[in-house]
Amino acid sequence: MAAVASWAPEEEVRQPGRITLFFRYLRRNKSLSIGLFILLLLVAFTVIGRLVINPEDAYPLAAPTRRPPSLKYLFGTDFFGRDLFAAMVVGMWQTAIIGVIAGAIGTVIGVVLGFFSAYFGRWIDTGIRSVCQILLPVPVLLIQVVIAGSLDKRDVTIYTMAIIVVLLAWMWPTLVIRSQVLTMKERQFVAVAKLSGVSDLGIIFKEILPNLLPFIAAAFVGQVFAAVFASFYLAVLGLGPLREPLLGNIIWSAQSQGAFFNGWWWWPIEPAVGMILILGSLALIIMGLDELANPRVRKAE
Repeated sequence: MAAVASWAPEEEVRQPGRITLFFRYLRRNKSLSIGLFILLLLVAFTVIGRLVINPEDAYPLAAPTRRPPSLKYLFGTDFFGRDLFAAMVVGMWQTAIIGVIAGAIGTVIGVVLGFFSAYFGRWIDTGIRSVCQILLPVPVLLIQVVIAGSLDKRDVTIYTMAIIVVLLAWMWPTLVIRSQVLTMKERQFVAVAKLSGVSDLGIIFKEILPNLLPFIAAAFVGQVFAAVFASFYLAVLGLGPLREPLLGNIIWSAQSQGAFFNGWWWWPIEPAVGMILILGSLALIIMGLDELANPRVRKAE
């Protein structure tokens, strides 16, 4: 009796989902994963902190002065009677507002000008590129210090600082996006879209823009980093909104009162550590996004 051959259907190979692929990529991209982890911790510190503190404690005369860290005052208090735990929570929140506003404005301006310059070319490209090349060598720090120093301190707010920071911050994303669009518009899929009768705006928004999202994300994080750093050194120089508990303002006031010489070590160290964590996390995220956006260094799944 002939043996009856048994047939069993092959098991279907299941492709990993997007979430699985995302976590696999994070596990491989150490810079991005560490940067996001630190940033999430800082966000949790700020969000949870705002739920448990009284924001008024971040301002002068809200607590006893010059108290070291304790159970009652976790981060201690300063010479002006601010609860430094509340000041750190509010200061990080204000720093995030400055960074996000300035980063978003600078990135949007850079994306719009970069697309117009590269895609339409001719006199538009010449004009935008010339303006960027003229302004790029300008010492941004000097201009920001001059503008901030010329304002009445009573008129300076965190929103004013965001505008000051973004005034000369759009040239770099403009040139980066322009170079990417110049490369992208010569691709075959753009030529096919043109032959199919797709309008210029349709090609920009449906064909080119989705492929540049990693570059735009990297440009945005870079702009946030630059904005946070600029707001920090302006505040350290005493050119920020002095009453607000920005991290740079806390360090500036600690320096002006000789905190280290008087033994109040906790006063300047805590905002300095906070700023190092913020800038460090953003720098790591930028490095990770560069791998994602740059096909030459991107690692395959």
